[in-house]
Amino acid sequence: MHVRYRVHRFDIDMAKDQRKLEQFLNSLAGEVVAIIPSVNPKFTAGGMGAKVSFLLIVEKNN
Repeated sequence: MHVRYRVHRFDIDMAKDQRKLEQFLNSLAGEVVAIIPSVNPKFTAGGMGAKVSFLLIVEKNN
């Protein structure tokens, strides 16, 4: 059996793209095996923070 993986890049604004992410995940034919966020430091009024720029979504296809 040969297993194939596919990696998708999903650009996201964490404050408003929850529904968009849900629709994308439900549209995948394979099994989601990992979601890897790209987290970058961000300066805020209160000090340091973090921002998720995009997600890498690993899909397993048989």
